[in-house]
Amino acid sequence: MTLDDWLAHCERLHPKTIDMTLDRVKAVKERLGIAFDCPTIVVAGTNGKGSTCAMLEAIALHAGYRVGLYIKPHLVHFQERCRVGGAPVSAESLEPHFAAVEAARGDITLTYFEFTTLAIMRRLQHEPLDVVILEVGLGGRLDAVNVVDADCAVITSIDLDHTEYLGPDREAIGREKAGIMRAGRPVVVSDPMPPQSLAQRSAELGADLRQLGRDFTFSGDRSQWQWAGRDKRFSGMAYPALRGVNQLLNASGVLAAFEALADRLPVSAQAVRTGLALVELPGRFQVLAGQPAVVLDVAHNPHAVAALAQNLDQMGYFPRTHAVFGAMADKDLAGILARVAPLVDHWHFTNLPLPRAATAEQLQAAFRAAGLKTPPGVTTATHATPLDALHAAAAEATPADRILVFGSFYTVGGVLQAGLPRVTAGRPAEQPPTLH
Repeated sequence: MTLDDWLAHCERLHPKTIDMTLDRVKAVKERLGIAFDCPTIVVAGTNGKGSTCAMLEAIALHAGYRVGLYIKPHLVHFQERCRVGGAPVSAESLEPHFAAVEAARGDITLTYFEFTTLAIMRRLQHEPLDVVILEVGLGGRLDAVNVVDADCAVITSIDLDHTEYLGPDREAIGREKAGIMRAGRPVVVSDPMPPQSLAQRSAELGADLRQLGRDFTFSGDRSQWQWAGRDKRFSGMAYPALRGVNQLLNASGVLAAFEALADRLPVSAQAVRTGLALVELPGRFQVLAGQPAVVLDVAHNPHAVAALAQNLDQMGYFPRTHAVFGAMADKDLAGILARVAPLVDHWHFTNLPLPRAATAEQLQAAFRAAGLKTPPGVTTATHATPLDALHAAAAEATPADRILVFGSFYTVGGVLQAGLPRVTAGRPAEQPPTLH
């Protein structure tokens, strides 16, 4: 079976896409004998997880370590979720590990996420690694990644998302994220205003809580920034290559995690500087060079979109902004649209290729019903695919304009199917022949 065959099998296997229990995953993990004999870092949070994982990986790589990373979701190809040595593994190398999970599970049913998580963990286990970084999917306490006892837990910003599973407020969501903590082990919290439930759970467990503003701090001016932890300091650093107003929060949490693991995973100041300067992560306020400018961002909840709006506002003047937007139907669509609506002149709403997604027409209706503050003469249109929407936005844009592609990973991934698009004002976007 090919990787695509296995992924289709995983989608059919379990009646629920989300099943809030760890019992089945733990049982299959034990049958497979999955365990890591190197330091493991688990990253949870509402926003900033992907950026945090990417910076952890980049610094560790430049420190000379062999790094395994599980990050999700993917933008184009599933194997983007499993990285070894800074690059995605091949689809073929994952196939025997899917087969091993299938053989080990017996009569135990697994969700798509549980099955694929176990397969990727087994793939990473078979590499000679110095550090493993695992990104949590939904929540923390009952997420499949939490079958691993992390040597260091990192919890990024916490906000309202997936409230039907995680609870109605930040305190409840914080309790779920706190599930990745382990007794006596460090847990880094990079949210500057964390819910009290994180500190409460840490105290109950006896975890080594390292909180932004208390155990580590950062400051900066227009040209450089500095960080101070319990024992270490870094000064005169260039800003991370990942753009955006929240990246210093994420980078500060990353440095606190390395400080917590310094006895097992020491990193030099040069590795920190080089790693942060060269880190890459597609779809996180990614600005493509050219005219018009194109911004790609997977912000898909109000908290992330508020940061996106601030980043857009700091880009400078553009006569018009054209937005390509697609999202899941269960998101706070009014909250998302309200934060960016004052900056957008022309909306291109798009369908996405999965049942959970809102249709382009539903997005358009939500926009009209919300009564939002918008620029004069704002227009809306609907499209069958993200690429169709990008073509339309490019065709009506001038060289001085800006095109924003945001929302679900499927929205950004949809315009990256054949690589970075070449956008020319007044013409539909061109796709390169191969990924690059």
